[in-house]
Amino acid sequence: MRANPMKDIWARGGAVVSAWLSIPSPITAEMLGHQGYDVATLDLQHGMISFEQMLHMFQALSATPAMPMARLASNDATHIGRVLDAGAYSVICPMINSAKEAEAFVSACRYYPHGVRSYAPVRGQIYGGPDYFPKANDEIVKLAMVETRAGFDALDEILAVDGLDGIFIGPNDLAIAFGCPPVSESDHAEVRDAIAHVCERTRAAGKVAGILCSGPQAALKRVEQGFSFVSAGGDIFMLAQAAKNSVAAFREGQRVAAAETV
Repeated sequence: MRANPMKDIWARGGAVVSAWLSIPSPITAEMLGHQGYDVATLDLQHGMISFEQMLHMFQALSATPAMPMARLASNDATHIGRVLDAGAYSVICPMINSAKEAEAFVSACRYYPHGVRSYAPVRGQIYGGPDYFPKANDEIVKLAMVETRAGFDALDEILAVDGLDGIFIGPNDLAIAFGCPPVSESDHAEVRDAIAHVCERTRAAGKVAGILCSGPQAALKRVEQGFSFVSAGGDIFMLAQAAKNSVAAFREGQRVAAAETV
């Protein structure tokens, strides 16, 4: 089976950087997959991506160096199995609030005797290789999102779940859970402390700490803090920001040209 590149990066003490895809486009996926990201994560929870569009995006990513990953829409065994069968090589599950929910998530990702995943990997085997079945339980990385007070309070129990590889923080929802505005890099002390606590407890448990970031500078700061899986800005935000900068440069050029003709 194709080796999961994230595991090699972590074994060397490095940090994984992921593209974050919400636009339902194989062209966008293919383009970003060639830009140097370790992973490309399709956001099936908040992105505008259907199952068929996800499948085509995974196919596009298979021709790039970036490993295909998905943030799941929900903690549902049928949904999780379909996403993995379509070719997701690792998954992030949102809104994990208890050890029981984490156990259900991990079980849905693993074949018997360690889980309840039904066998029919389809594209997963095409991407992963003919020995997908005996190795998938170990190669597929499973990250649980902690983004509520319930999940925060149950963190140690969630971390103790066998087969769970780590925690991925949803900083916006976590900020809301602490009564603060939804901001990826919050300046509220209670949110900063909560994020630091999750990172520290996760690393102490020998597992991967990940977090969604607004851009590369924020991602670098999170790596310095101890996170080893980060995003570096989403496709929608980057497109909007590039367009805004382009138009601003054009308008400034118009202003200068007009001033010179006076």
